[in-house]
Amino acid sequence: MVDPIPFRPVAPGSQPPLDLPSYRSTAHRHPSQPPLRMPTTLTEASAPSFTPAWYAPHDDLSVVDGKQALGERMIVAGRVTDENGRPVAGAMVEVWQANAAGRYHHARDQHDAPLDPNFHGEGRVFTDAEGRYSFTTIKPGAYPWRNPGPGWRPQHIHFGLHGNGFAQRLITQMYFPGDPLLAFDAIFQGSGDDAAKRRLIADLDPELMRPDWALGYRFDIVLRGRAATPFENA
Repeated sequence: MVDPIPFRPVAPGSQPPLDLPSYRSTAHRHPSQPPLRMPTTLTEASAPSFTPAWYAPHDDLSVVDGKQALGERMIVAGRVTDENGRPVAGAMVEVWQANAAGRYHHARDQHDAPLDPNFHGEGRVFTDAEGRYSFTTIKPGAYPWRNPGPGWRPQHIHFGLHGNGFAQRLITQMYFPGDPLLAFDAIFQGSGDDAAKRRLIADLDPELMRPDWALGYRFDIVLRGRAATPFENA
């Protein structure tokens, strides 16, 4: 029998707090009472089934009906692993983002930046046997929001990772190196200690680039443990 690998809990301060005063919306959605442990039923553990058979992959966000979106085309790729570097295979990775002008393709986004009819800003991929994923998109623009600071969110892409069941979902954000707005962003600055925040910034990766076509960024995701990617908890 193989000895089990011990669980290494996250270090205090390396994950975002549930209530972050500088991020105003957390005041309305974070739990106000101590959590209750509820038994996991078959429904939470196994349904729905997040597989390509049920959810068709969509790995190129940069084209709609054969027409190219405006903006800086890029390839984003990485691996999803556990705390010991073992690949997480078959995980559904959802992504959503603003367009190159900083506007979401959503009715509630009333930012006066232009919409792009050839960019819907949503995609879905699955990790392979080695935990790898990849998709093509457009670099998102910054956009205004009502929080302290300069009032602009840095460029970012939202990630939602699904496991075997509906209760197994983790949400995080990917940022870009050198973005000056990171220093003022309440969400990024509230994402844990300096090492944790660094894990939210993608690396410009020449190996992923396609000459005369797209830049490449690498964003690896660790699901738990001391080197875990910071995830949204509220």
